[in-house]
Amino acid sequence: MKALIIGGTRNLGPSLVSGLLNCGYQVSVLNRGVTRAALPENVERLTGDRSDPAQLQSVLIHREFDLVIDTTLYTGPDAAALVRILRGRVGRYVFLSTGQVYLVRNGLQRPYREESYDGPVMSDPGGNDHDDWVYGVDKRAAEEVLMDAWNDDGFPYTTLRLPMVNSERDHHDRIYGYWLRLLDGGPILVPDGPSLPLRHVYGGDILTAALLGRPGRAYNISQDETLTIDDFLQRLAAAAGKPLQTVRVAREKLNAMNLLPACSPFSGEWMSVLDNQRSKVELGMKYTPVNDYLSRLVAYHQGQPRRETPGYLQRARELEVV
Repeated sequence: MKALIIGGTRNLGPSLVSGLLNCGYQVSVLNRGVTRAALPENVERLTGDRSDPAQLQSVLIHREFDLVIDTTLYTGPDAAALVRILRGRVGRYVFLSTGQVYLVRNGLQRPYREESYDGPVMSDPGGNDHDDWVYGVDKRAAEEVLMDAWNDDGFPYTTLRLPMVNSERDHHDRIYGYWLRLLDGGPILVPDGPSLPLRHVYGGDILTAALLGRPGRAYNISQDETLTIDDFLQRLAAAAGKPLQTVRVAREKLNAMNLLPACSPFSGEWMSVLDNQRSKVELGMKYTPVNDYLSRLVAYHQGQPRRETPGYLQRARELEVV
């Protein structure tokens, strides 16, 4: 069996590679070669810019795969190019989409269900929300290309709609940033007022969903627990064996000082909450409990050399606010 991962070097990539190898696949990864990762020697590395159709075709034109997992598809035109190149030469194609395809819809209430996808999309809100809106709209455009390809000639796609993914290699360093703040003993700054519920997913659950997903279907992939920001921080502090201090600060002040999102990345205003029942009923998905994966992530970070992230470099300014 042959598998291709488009991306493969950051966040979910290395765990997808190792998981597929363990399942008996011959694994290739395709990316620009900019981000290096310590992948096993028996993984084939293909180099090309997936946003350039000519490069993509030159790399993939004579190849066939039983499974393709695409971690870096962001736009409709890129989806259309990929369908043209892989049509008739892939057994299953899995697209990692996002819960933000619901956030750009008008009038939806959390938790979002797959049946709620169709409907009017909001206008560009502009300002600080523009980039998040574009991300959701472009992911929808990619999904719709794949839906059309399935309806036209059965292109065997499966869409996995993901919330925030918590993994050992999260290149956004979200949980790692919270963990560093717990270690230094100072308070974690959280915007005051109501916050969105948190319903994320552990990165280790994504491969299971990719292997089980049915062609022509979209699935919300999400942990079972719905938490408040305080619930989450208390659980992380318990896993780290550290006391927790939080201080509420006006969101406007944190934004004005450019402390968000680094001081509390799970306090954002663009976070999806996904209903996962379809994946559990159709695929038999069982999600890793939050306490279990937080313990794994803390153990992972404890076993790695300490590093300061760009977001943590502002820590002195956070403490001045307190």
